[in-house]
Amino acid sequence: MGSARGIRYGIRGNITRGDANGGARSLGKAGVLTSFFGWLDYSEQDQRRVRDAIDLFREKGTLDELGVGAVRDAFADMLFPGTSTIQTRARYFLLIPWIYRKLEDLRFPSSQIAQRARAEEINLIKQLAKAPDTTGVIGIDARDRLRRLPSGIYWQGLRTWGIRLFGGSLQEYHRSLDGYQAAIRNIQRDDDGEPVHGALPRNWHAGLPYRSRDFPWGATLDLTTVDAEYLRERIVTSCPGTLLAVLADREETHEPVAFPWRHPQLGEFPDAIRRQIAHARNFSETMHGSALLYNLMLAEGLGREDWIEMYRRRLDVWSTLLANRGEQLARWDRAEFWSVVDTQGYGASARTRQFIDAWIDLALSVQPLVDDPSARALIHERERTVKRAQARLDNRRSLELWGGASGAAQLDFRWRNAQTHLRDIRSALRQGDAVA
Repeated sequence: MGSARGIRYGIRGNITRGDANGGARSLGKAGVLTSFFGWLDYSEQDQRRVRDAIDLFREKGTLDELGVGAVRDAFADMLFPGTSTIQTRARYFLLIPWIYRKLEDLRFPSSQIAQRARAEEINLIKQLAKAPDTTGVIGIDARDRLRRLPSGIYWQGLRTWGIRLFGGSLQEYHRSLDGYQAAIRNIQRDDDGEPVHGALPRNWHAGLPYRSRDFPWGATLDLTTVDAEYLRERIVTSCPGTLLAVLADREETHEPVAFPWRHPQLGEFPDAIRRQIAHARNFSETMHGSALLYNLMLAEGLGREDWIEMYRRRLDVWSTLLANRGEQLARWDRAEFWSVVDTQGYGASARTRQFIDAWIDLALSVQPLVDDPSARALIHERERTVKRAQARLDNRRSLELWGGASGAAQLDFRWRNAQTHLRDIRSALRQGDAVA
């Protein structure tokens, strides 16, 4: 099968089966489950999905406890391509290319580039930590101990936004640099020093704004007007027809909102995008009840009256929400919904589709669901299907490790992160307009 590539990850705690191909499990000390991800020659996109799944373990509210992540990610990539749940600020889309362009200019060989790039990224953290505003600085606490660097977090997004031209993984890029430098050296040039047969090969977009000569000294996460104009152009050009591109190209500003369907200019969006948002909203709102009921059942299993009361209260609010949207949900074209999901190529399994459809059927026909035996049996069986022996509702040890909230947040499809990027871009453009 070729040489082993990629990364092998270990996670203590429970893991959703099927989040990544090639996953393996073992029991660590004291019987605590240690879950590992590993792969051989997997694609860059597969690696990104695995890393994102791992990072979700750090955000209890976003865990995919019931195995609906394929649908969630399909809408997230459809609406906000190039984003991820652990991205923080838009300027990293420039800081990372600047680091690697700098190292390319210094002609670091493949054997040294990973180590030197890490040193540059750690130094960048230290420089950003000196800025007046440190909101969103990745690794500001860990510094030298940071494991997942900003380059790994933004690598896929750089490709999606058309900033990175090299098509492989970060590790493949490192390995390619010796050949790239040889190609640059050996290219035939005319008397003016220009390439005889067209442009030089590039790993990065030609329009990338220039970095300062002493970069990263004095670096901040604030975009300049030039930075913002460039990122807006990249989004609009590379992600046409998406909600992200529509919002990047708009002049209007608004206060932050919790979900994209609450955007004040929603009615002005193109019809295709409004249909996507409508499907995403219906999925988010109906499936939220399944997550809340799952957490309630866990709280009941532990006998935690405070958590039981909280989740029953949240389920009451959810039931009221569905009742208020009853007419719209009754008209929901779920055949079109699944067709939209399929266009993203995430391939939700037949069992996942059956679970989602069964839950939605119950949610739209039986209210309140909090004590409904069919709803509870569906949740129980789904967790057993997803987690097998480590299902918390069946495994007392796993239940005791539960911290009170797992996947209980309503899905927003990375809207929070996308909204931050857009706010960074719009703020810089406004400042530029004010100066002009």
